[in-house]
Amino acid sequence: MSMPGREAVLLLCAGETLLGALPPLPTELPWWPEAWDVCAAAKARYGLDVVVLRLLTTSVERMPGGTVTYLAEVDPAACAGLPLTPWDGADPLAPHPLRQAWARPGGPQEQLRWARERLAASGIAVTGPATQVKTWNLSAVWRMPTDAGELWFKVVPDFFAHEGAIMSALGPPAVPAVYAAEPGRTIMANVSGSNFDAAGAALPPMIEKLVELQADWIGRADELLTLGLPDRRLTAELPRIEVVVSGHLGEVPPDRRDALLGLVDDLPRRFAAIEACGVPDTLTHGDFHPGNVLGRPGGHAIMDWGDSCLSHPLTDELAFARPLSEPDRALAGQVFGTAWRRVVPGCDPERAATLLRPVLPLLAAVTYATFCARIEPDERIYHAADVGDYLRLAATEAPELRRSRHR
Repeated sequence: MSMPGREAVLLLCAGETLLGALPPLPTELPWWPEAWDVCAAAKARYGLDVVVLRLLTTSVERMPGGTVTYLAEVDPAACAGLPLTPWDGADPLAPHPLRQAWARPGGPQEQLRWARERLAASGIAVTGPATQVKTWNLSAVWRMPTDAGELWFKVVPDFFAHEGAIMSALGPPAVPAVYAAEPGRTIMANVSGSNFDAAGAALPPMIEKLVELQADWIGRADELLTLGLPDRRLTAELPRIEVVVSGHLGEVPPDRRDALLGLVDDLPRRFAAIEACGVPDTLTHGDFHPGNVLGRPGGHAIMDWGDSCLSHPLTDELAFARPLSEPDRALAGQVFGTAWRRVVPGCDPERAATLLRPVLPLLAAVTYATFCARIEPDERIYHAADVGDYLRLAATEAPELRRSRHR
């Protein structure tokens, strides 16, 4: 199945001066956060070096594809003779309190300056210009050539600011080596070997690596919280689930609302039953899937720890298994179950996963609602539909329960 194409319209600015918009440029990938191919298209068509700051508008309501307008920063001296058209939309340079530092004019340069200074302090020289890889409301990522090899520089919002701390605590080879980190900014080693399409026998080593890490953090909740990981234990999530369900109930089909509310009413009993299964709360990755595992068996490194938290570790099993084929979901469940029974003899991970299954989309809805509340309006389009999507999924998977109280 072919993916829809994406065209990028670049609204150029120089500092706080708006210059105008270029005609649409075709890009290689359909995914809106990808910036490298947008920059490459501007270079190929106009010989122009641009830095993508943020998304402004899209012609479609969901990724992927469509015509996407980005604000991009450029040297004004390079714009002579370009076919620019005036911008008639809202002022994209008007300040907003939720705008990320890398999404403002001058912001990327400021971030890269910090990275160069930190590397220089460690005796590492940057040997060429950084390549902008991705930018959106959840991260900005660059590749940096250095005399120590290619490194990756990642900047994230405050709600992911603990990523560098947990990666430093875990250490290689389980995660990429961290060269420098402070809250919200991490410079890390490059790891090759994509596993997005992994299946079958390639999956068990990934699962075993994660469970090995999680087992090491059992009983260390205070350490995880001190590192800045959010407390997303099920009992802590309950009031957040109730708020999100109440605020978005109208996005659920009327004939499934009672089932969803019944599920929410029953959560205290369900959570107690999950606890009785004996799998303890510990480090949870929060976005565990094959694409976030790089390298090869025996040398896997788990990436993207921004969603990491203190929670029930089998939420990672369900997230990992959901996009897999039916045989691979069954395989993943077996591997997770065996691994956890080895860690906690006598526990019942299969029953815990079964009880958690209708809860997982509720937790996802809370996550996306949190994103939407903490990012500026222009970029909420990345996640706005996700809250309703996951509540509808929860309503579909909810057992038929009698509601225990009036709402």
